[in-house]
Amino acid sequence: MHTGAMKTREQLRMLILAVLERQPEHGYAIAQAIKARSEGLLTAREGSLYPALHALEAEGLVESEEHDVGGRVRREYRLTEKGKGVLAKARKEWEKQVRAVGAVIGGQS
Repeated sequence: MHTGAMKTREQLRMLILAVLERQPEHGYAIAQAIKARSEGLLTAREGSLYPALHALEAEGLVESEEHDVGGRVRREYRLTEKGKGVLAKARKEWEKQVRAVGAVIGGQS
């Protein structure tokens, strides 16, 4: 997988859904979770994170609501049932790809 900035839009979308599977989060926390869970190898820049969140919301995979936190308005995103289904399907596809690559480069004779 590409290190540094997110390589593809689709990867970023799946990472966002995976983060939201645990609990609802606001945008900055989603970016921090992606970075922390990947031990800094994957980053989600603001310029790509928010458009991805808006697209996921438009497709009904996430929903959001605004909360007042200490006088500041924060938008919190949560995974929908439809989003859970899409994530489960993407996870199976990813595992299939990992197995296929492992079968080729695994180093076993």
